[in-house]
Amino acid sequence: MTIVVTGATGHLGRLTIESLLAKGVPATEIVGVGRQIEKIADLGVTVRQAAYEDPAALRAAFEGADKVLLISGSEPGKRVPQHANVIEAAKDAGVGLLVYTSAPKADTTDMKLAAEHAETERLIKESGLPYVILRNGWYIENYPVDQALAQGLVGASGDGKISVAPRADYAEAAAAVLATDGHVGKIYELGGEAVTKAELAAEISRQSGKQVTYTDLDVDKYKELLIGVGLPSEAAEVFADVDRATAAGALFVPRDDLEQLLGRPATPVATAIKSAL
Repeated sequence: MTIVVTGATGHLGRLTIESLLAKGVPATEIVGVGRQIEKIADLGVTVRQAAYEDPAALRAAFEGADKVLLISGSEPGKRVPQHANVIEAAKDAGVGLLVYTSAPKADTTDMKLAAEHAETERLIKESGLPYVILRNGWYIENYPVDQALAQGLVGASGDGKISVAPRADYAEAAAAVLATDGHVGKIYELGGEAVTKAELAAEISRQSGKQVTYTDLDVDKYKELLIGVGLPSEAAEVFADVDRATAAGALFVPRDDLEQLLGRPATPVATAIKSAL
């Protein structure tokens, strides 16, 4: 059995490899693929250098692979062609299972950020490859505690609940799918404890002893703020739209799927904040 983890030099990829090792998967059966492979040289697994833009390198990296984890690209606007390269390389290699990290409710949400994920899911289904879709919810790391302490939280999500969990929980869930059988064709909606941004600010305040506020803006004002702190207009529009959709429930999902894969409760928000502090 050979398990390939793409994007292995990023945070989620490294954590997934660490979780596979913790589950007893031999290092000799794990291949980490990414751009800066020196970042994972210490893990003891096979490393292969390949970028999503390089089909030939991907085909070489997937040689002999039984399962491939496609961790979604981090560059909005480029994801679909990048992911298409991975899917084609996996087909050429005769991979037995392709696992993809998608976005919450990708097939039904109107959140702009999810459009490329929905298209990737379609390509995967049309490829004929056996697949599993992991619709990862929001990482709690998306709201850095140090930044919240310095500046407070700002957004346009109103009272919308966000099902958050540490990145490590999502990595452990991915490792569970890769290391066990019985998941082919399944789509998992993954999310942890659901909180509003105001509740998150209150918990940071409680634990830190410093007052942290959440300022709720309308979507256009929030977009202007994001542009004002240096985000390109297109990126600001996407992130402001995330909060618009969040206010309508786009980032709320039950914990059931995540906790099923983890075999334990998802990490509570309070625990994650304590760790960050």
